[in-house]
Amino acid sequence: QVQLVESGGGLVQPGESLRLSCAASGITVSAVAMGWYRQAPGKERELVAAITGGGKTNYGDPVKGRFTVSRDNAENTLYLQMNSLKPEDTAVYYCFPSVWVQIESAQKYWGQGTQVTVSS
Repeated sequence: QVQLVESGGGLVQPGESLRLSCAASGITVSAVAMGWYRQAPGKERELVAAITGGGKTNYGDPVKGRFTVSRDNAENTLYLQMNSLKPEDTAVYYCFPSVWVQIESAQKYWGQGTQVTVSS
């Protein structure tokens, strides 16, 4: 059974940093492309960052230069280092295998996410 558990969110001020974690079970994060996604109230879910099985990374334009995705293969955990946070980064953040996003039967594997709130 696949389980994705996000953690590390919180309330921070603009300019501060957070590190999100995604502990995975039932799936090997180094074997598939994994993405960090976020959804703000009233907005569509968007891809924030992704890392391929080979370690290649890519980022959404709003976070380029501020966020870094990485993983610990031994711990089977995905990370998102978020620096210079802005109020517009406020959202619930999720991790999910990129190739599963369009697969209806895989939607049940979305985790609860972790709330990030950036406010002064």
